[in-house]
Amino acid sequence: PSINTALIDARANGAMRAVQGHLRAARDSALSKRRVVEVQFVGTNQIVSTRLEGVTRQPLVTTVFEYGMVFQLTAGVPDTPDALGAARPVDFGGITTVFFQPDGSLADATGLPLSGTVFLGVPNRTLSARAVTVLGPTGRVQPYRWDSRAWR
Repeated sequence: PSINTALIDARANGAMRAVQGHLRAARDSALSKRRVVEVQFVGTNQIVSTRLEGVTRQPLVTTVFEYGMVFQLTAGVPDTPDALGAARPVDFGGITTVFFQPDGSLADATGLPLSGTVFLGVPNRTLSARAVTVLGPTGRVQPYRWDSRAWR
């Protein structure tokens, strides 16, 4: 049983790092290329980033979770310490497409700063709960791991 728990923990950490890395790469691309980067949360386990080059779109990266990890809220697990929202698994105020701006900030389709949280986990596995928050005005990406008592 402890090996199974360690395996689930490692896979959950891997998915959390994948989300964190994807979002940081999208932000870095927006900053370095001075272009808007669109980030879409697709289905239950996929993130797609595209750099907007005027009227053309330059695909950047697609991340797909493995090992049963999905976007999900875990029963009994509260919002992260950043308190940016826990109403939906991908909680950017109901929006599933967000945009990193050339200044590194995160915004909605109209350009207004937008903060939010991406919650992950394996269904029926509370200790697999992970979250990644993004602070809109700065684009800061922060990962969190649930340890059965608190977010770390």
